[in-house]
Amino acid sequence: MGRPMGTTTNWIRKAVRGLRSFAYGGSGTRPKIGLALGGGFARGIAHIGVLRVFEENEIPIDFIAGTSVGALIGATYASGTPLDEMERQGSATRFRDFGSWRLSRMGMASNEPLEHYLHKFTSVEFFSELRIPLSIVATDIVTGESVHFTEGEIGPALRASCAYPGLFMPVHHQDRILVDGFLTETVPAEAAREMGADIVVGVHLEPGLIESAPRNTIEIISRSFSIIQTNAAQLWHTDVDILIEPEVHHILWDEFVKTPQLVAAGEAAALAALPKIRAALAKHPSELPRARRNANKIDAT
Repeated sequence: MGRPMGTTTNWIRKAVRGLRSFAYGGSGTRPKIGLALGGGFARGIAHIGVLRVFEENEIPIDFIAGTSVGALIGATYASGTPLDEMERQGSATRFRDFGSWRLSRMGMASNEPLEHYLHKFTSVEFFSELRIPLSIVATDIVTGESVHFTEGEIGPALRASCAYPGLFMPVHHQDRILVDGFLTETVPAEAAREMGADIVVGVHLEPGLIESAPRNTIEIISRSFSIIQTNAAQLWHTDVDILIEPEVHHILWDEFVKTPQLVAAGEAAALAALPKIRAALAKHPSELPRARRNANKIDAT
């Protein structure tokens, strides 16, 4: 008696997964992958395209580390939210979804709405509820140290990681005054490594310098930081094994309406990196180089 079509299809899929597992070194011996998602406001929607390529090609993700919008995308995805829903919400996002104007000596706005924005996707509130281990990176504005959050409530850590200096007021959390994680870890490779990743795939959203004149104070602040980052030593490079850089430098910080282009850019960049990722997965963890740097960071757990 022949197999029913559905059964045959499922058997083939299992066989393919088994072959891939064998090719990647077998269960328990393949390298663990950490995905380090950098910041970039609206440009961070490109992360969705990267994640889609990982899903479609069955590339495992063992850990996610996120800075700023990378933390938001990481938390949403790690909670189990479908990528199609994330893309739909990305297109509809506006400043009011994650910020409210509230002029003070410490900033021009509050990012308190960000916690509610996360709940559009998921009811998850604590790191322990996530399907994929997550590290959210913020910066202690007093000590200049990088702070990694992997336990407790997600909301306050997410707000801290997204508290862009000059625009959003700092976030007071766990007896610290915290701002955007990009100041210390533009791409949170060290955080991914700290979680146990053998291979760190970093996603860097190059801001570039748009030729048109800045439109407002926010863009002056943003472009100033871009210039600093462009000319400063990018220490995170030493902890990235495979770098993905979507072509998004021409997108403005608030152009969420360009979600389709951003997702497509993430997909294209991730597809270009696939051969390197597969080659790394085919190695035993002991075969991988482990060049590391000692980051000036604190584990907030």
